[in-house]
Amino acid sequence: MTSAPDRPTVPAPPLVHPDVIGRLTLEQKASLVSGADFWHTQGVPDAGIPSVMVTDGPHGLRKQADQADAVGLGGSNPATCFPPAVALASSWDPDAVRRVGAAIADEARAEQIAVVLGPGINIKRSPLCGRNFEYASEDPFVAGVFGAAMVEGIQSRGVGSSLKHFAANNQETDRLRVSADVDERTLREIYLPAFEHVVTTQQPTTVMCSYNKINGTYSSQNPWLLTDLLRGEWGFGGLVVSDWGAVSDPVAAVGAGLDLEMPPSGGETVIVAAVQDGRLDEAVLGVAANRLLTLLDRTHDALAAQDPALDDEAYARHHDLAREVAASCAVLLENDGTLPLDPSGSARIGVVGAFASEPRYQGAGSSQVVPTRLDDALTAIRAVAGDDRVAYAPGFRLDGAVDGALADEAVAVARDADVVLAFLGLPGAAESEGYDRTTMSLPDDQLALLEQLVGVNDKVVVILSNGSAVTATEWRDGTAAILEGWLLGQAGGSATADLLFGLASPSGRLTETIPHHLEDTPSYLNFPGGDGHVLYGEGVHVGYRYYDTLHVPVAYPFGHGLTYTTFGYGEPTATPAPDRGPNAWDVHVTVTNTGDRAGSEVVQVYVHDVAARVPRPAHELRGFSKVSVEPGASADVVIPLDARAFAFWSVRDHRWEVEAGEFVIEVGASSHDVRGRVSVTSEGDGAPRRLDATSTIGEWLTDPVGAQVLGAALAAASEAGGMLAAASDPGADAGWAEMVRQMPIGKVVSFTDAVTREQVDQLVAAYEAASPPR
Repeated sequence: MTSAPDRPTVPAPPLVHPDVIGRLTLEQKASLVSGADFWHTQGVPDAGIPSVMVTDGPHGLRKQADQADAVGLGGSNPATCFPPAVALASSWDPDAVRRVGAAIADEARAEQIAVVLGPGINIKRSPLCGRNFEYASEDPFVAGVFGAAMVEGIQSRGVGSSLKHFAANNQETDRLRVSADVDERTLREIYLPAFEHVVTTQQPTTVMCSYNKINGTYSSQNPWLLTDLLRGEWGFGGLVVSDWGAVSDPVAAVGAGLDLEMPPSGGETVIVAAVQDGRLDEAVLGVAANRLLTLLDRTHDALAAQDPALDDEAYARHHDLAREVAASCAVLLENDGTLPLDPSGSARIGVVGAFASEPRYQGAGSSQVVPTRLDDALTAIRAVAGDDRVAYAPGFRLDGAVDGALADEAVAVARDADVVLAFLGLPGAAESEGYDRTTMSLPDDQLALLEQLVGVNDKVVVILSNGSAVTATEWRDGTAAILEGWLLGQAGGSATADLLFGLASPSGRLTETIPHHLEDTPSYLNFPGGDGHVLYGEGVHVGYRYYDTLHVPVAYPFGHGLTYTTFGYGEPTATPAPDRGPNAWDVHVTVTNTGDRAGSEVVQVYVHDVAARVPRPAHELRGFSKVSVEPGASADVVIPLDARAFAFWSVRDHRWEVEAGEFVIEVGASSHDVRGRVSVTSEGDGAPRRLDATSTIGEWLTDPVGAQVLGAALAAASEAGGMLAAASDPGADAGWAEMVRQMPIGKVVSFTDAVTREQVDQLVAAYEAASPPR
C-alpha cells in the first residue's frame, strides 16, 4: 500500500557543531559555503574539517577521477547503470526503488562518495522537456513516493542524497535564467508536494536548488523557498546546495538560505567583504557553515568504514538486480495476443531495428553512467530462441541518415518471419539535458520503415526505447503489440527478452499520459515561453488532470499498462481511520487474478470532490498498491488516505483546506479504467475562514455563524432588507440574486443608503463575538 503519510514523520537533524564554528575565522567560514573544485567540498584541515566528494548518480554512480572537464561530462569510473527515473518510476514499486537506491549507495561507499546527487523529482509538465528521462511523473503523488523510496534506499547505507531540482524546473530551454511564472495554488498542488513528501518523511541529506527563477526570483536566492517554506514550514534540517553554476549572487544566496555553492566561483571573497561591510550577518554565514558540518556528520560512518572496491561478484549481483527491476518497468501498451512468444516454439523471429544490437539504455548529460557491462536485446533473444530461429537487420541508422539498403534488408527479413520484433525509439541526440525536444514523433525514417514492415507482416511487435513520451496514434493500428521500454539501464536487453518470451510478466504502468498529438497537451500554448518567462497557464490541470477534466481523448491514459493475465475487482469500501486524524479513511478492495498466469496489478485510488467551491480536477491520484497475484487467487488490498487526499490549497487562506461535503473515491487500473466507486462524507477540517467586510454576501449566508448574524441584522433593519434578502429569497430574480451573493458585504454601502459603513463594522464585530475562539 502506498499513500501520503501524516507529516512530518522524520525530525530534522540538529546543528551539532556551534563550538567548532565559533573557533573558525571569517575566511574559513566563507570557504565552507563554497566548493573546493567541481566535485569536492572545501575542508579546513586545521579545524579537523575534511573535504568530501559528491557526484552525479540519479540511476548509477558517475564518479569522475582525473577525467573531470569544465562542465563535468567527461569519462567516469564504471558503475551499474540502473533504469533511469522514467522507467524506474513506471514500476510503481517503492521497494524496488529502495533496493536500487541501496545498491547505488554501496557503490558510492566503495568509491568514497559522500553524497549522490539525486533523485530528480520535477514534474513532467510537458512531454517535450529534454530531461524527462530523469524525472518520475506528471503526478506529484507518484513523484513523491518515488523520490522518498530512492532517498530512503540511498541513506539506508549511510550515504547522502540530494533531492533535486528545487523547484519548478520543468524545461531545459533557457534553464539558467528563465522565470517560471506560477500561481500560488499551482505551486502548492503540483510542483511542491513531491518535495514536501520526501523532505518530511525522509529528511534528505541535501536539497539542490534549481537554476531557474520562480516568479522573478532565482531559486538560489529565494528566502521564501529556501528558508520560510523548506526549513520553516517543512522542517528541513539538511544542507541546501546549488545546482552546478546556479548561483547568481553569492551574498543574496547565503542570506536566503543556500549553504553550499557548487562549483566554486570565487564567491567566498565576495561573502567575506559582505560580512565586513555589514551586508551579511556573520551569524547567518555561521549557520550555513554549520550545516556543512552536519552533512559531514551524517555521512561520516559510511566514509570512515573504508569499504573495499566492489568485486566482480558484487557487480554481478547489481546487474541481476538491474535486470529484475528493468523487467518490472516496461509498460505493455497494446497486445493482440501475439505476446508472449513461445521460447521453445518453431516460429521464425525477425528482429529489426538498430536499437536491438546497439541499445539506448540511459539519457544524455550529467546523469550518463559508464556501465559495468551492457546487455543487448538481440543477443538475449538469440539466447532464448536459438540462433536458427532469429534473423536480424538493423533497418536504419542511429544518426538519422536515410539508408535505403538497410530498409530493404529489414523488409526482406520481415517478409520471411512469422513475427517481427521492431526495435524503434529516439536516438540519444533527440533528448538530453540542456535542450528540449520540438516534436513527440518517432524519427521519419523509422516511421517509414515501420509502414513497410506492417505492409508485409501482420505480426509486428514494436519495442520502444525512449526517455520521453512519443506519440503512437499515427502508426499503432498496424501493430500486434507495443512494449514501451523507456530506457531500461545496462540489463535492459536481457529484461526485454524476458518479457517478450513470458519469462517475466509486464507489470509497468504509465506515470504520464500519452496524448494523441502534441497539440493536445495542456502546456502546448505556454511551453517553453519567451523573453525570459514561461507562464504556467494551465494551472493545476497538468497531465491527466487536464485530459480527464476536459474529456480530451488520449492514446494511453495515466496509469495504463497491460500484462499477460487479467484482473477482476470487487466492490470497494471505505472505513474511517480516526487514529490517523480527521478526514482519514482506509480504502478496501479485493483483486482477483482471473487469468491463467501469475501477474501484478497496480491498484490506483483517485479522489473526486463532488461540489468544490474552487475549480478542481475531475479526480486526483491519492494512493496505490502494487500486488502480485497467482492465477485464480485474490488479494485484499488496503490503501490508506489521509486528510491531504481530500484537500486543496486555498489561496484565500494560504493553507490546505478540506471542505465539508461529499467525496467520491474511485478505485481502478488507470485514470480511465475505474472499476468501482465509493462515496464518503467529510465534515471539513474544522477551520473555516473568518468573515470580514471583504467576504461576499454568499459567503456570509453559507457560514453558519455568519448567516445567523446576518439574519438578525436584516430583521432589525427591515428598510435595508430588500437588497440583502434578495440573495436568499427563492422568489427573487435569479440574476439579481446571484449578483448580490457575489458582492462583498462592505460594498453594500455603495449601492444603498439604508446601510452605513458603521453598520457593516457592527455586523463584523457581532460575527467575531459570536464565533468560537480562534
